[in-house]
Amino acid sequence: MRKTLLFPLGALTGACLTLLVASPHGSVWAARAAASADDAYSKLNLFGEVFERVKASYVEKPDNAKLIEGAITGMVTSLDPHSRYMNDKAWTEMQETTSGEFGGLGIEVTMEEGLVKVVSPIDDTPASKAGIMSGDLISKIDGDAVQGMTLEQAVNKMKGPVDTQTKLTIVRKGADAPLDVAIKREIIHVRPVRFHVENGDIGYIRVTSFNEQTTDGLKKAIASISKEVPPEKLVGYVMDLRNNPGGLLDQAVSVSSAFLQRGEVVSTRGRNPEETQRFTAHGGDLTKGKPLVVLVNGGSASASEIVAGALHDHKRATIIGTRSFGKGSVQTIIPLGAGNGALALTTARYYTPSGRSIQAQGIAPDIEILQDVPPELKGRMDTMAESQMRGHLSAADGTEQTGSQSYVPPEEKNDKALHAAYDFLHGQTANAVAAKPASKATVPN
Repeated sequence: MRKTLLFPLGALTGACLTLLVASPHGSVWAARAAASADDAYSKLNLFGEVFERVKASYVEKPDNAKLIEGAITGMVTSLDPHSRYMNDKAWTEMQETTSGEFGGLGIEVTMEEGLVKVVSPIDDTPASKAGIMSGDLISKIDGDAVQGMTLEQAVNKMKGPVDTQTKLTIVRKGADAPLDVAIKREIIHVRPVRFHVENGDIGYIRVTSFNEQTTDGLKKAIASISKEVPPEKLVGYVMDLRNNPGGLLDQAVSVSSAFLQRGEVVSTRGRNPEETQRFTAHGGDLTKGKPLVVLVNGGSASASEIVAGALHDHKRATIIGTRSFGKGSVQTIIPLGAGNGALALTTARYYTPSGRSIQAQGIAPDIEILQDVPPELKGRMDTMAESQMRGHLSAADGTEQTGSQSYVPPEEKNDKALHAAYDFLHGQTANAVAAKPASKATVPN
């Protein structure tokens, strides 16, 4: 194991020394490189010593495999909130999740300050029906404290056989005391796209996640709406991405492509310039240029922000709602061989077609609409943001943005942002709560 770890460090040192031959200060840099390598080797030796001491002296005989797994987990999670190591079981479960069907409660979660934080409940799942909300902190699962668990351990504890019950203790900002919520587990069939025709002339499309079924669902929605409403009567579409926590990059690109004739959708930029990748639209605009409104809020993250940013920069859509979450980092899944699981490692930042970074900044709406939040939830629904997560990857440029409102009224009649979208498509002025609309940068087509 030690040889495997040391080899890339030795190769890196050699590269540094080769580059320094042409430097007028080569001896200084060579000394620094050597010192850096020596420090790395020293720390690896320290790890080996601690490992041996734990094996020899811990009060109970430890499991060596668990010790190593814990060390790897600690190393990776110290980088940022989204990098993580998945053992073989967790890796298998992640593959099931992205395929669109799995067992559990139906919540997208992350870890914050030792507790599990709800990014978003998935529509029509046990969690959403039980009243779990974006921003809730899960402090206990079946009476066991979450503090001290890894995210994977907490998620695995929430999973279980279908029709069995689990009890979550929820810490909700603004609530006088923690809330105990009993939820019955179900097979989660993530239907990522729902749609209907509104008022006989608007196609409403709700995209709840970006899994392997999303693009097909979107195409079926557009085809069905086009068949139901004649082209001359259809005034446009509303695509609702609120509280959509994201998902697969290729699905974000193909969903954007459904509304674009051509052009860049997103670029990813890693540590080195040569690692830049650009993803372009393909397939053509399935809506034939019909007006489009995209709804976002503080719970719209990752793939949702890629789609909103692309459609905004190409002047293809008007964005209504509140600033999005700001999760603009790329996690590359690196399988580690049979039985060893996989690594989800942050390797790049996302950029919109005009070159704006999403990370810790989010997508600002053209028209900001704030919802009327019930008194018992006030003070809690305006704190959803990547920039507020401990250890987050900093913004590449510009000022980091604080959180924005993520509340969506359960009844459509109370949904101010949705009604603003309908009014906008009907040519009426929206009652905006943000002074100026965001400028729309021109991008190459």
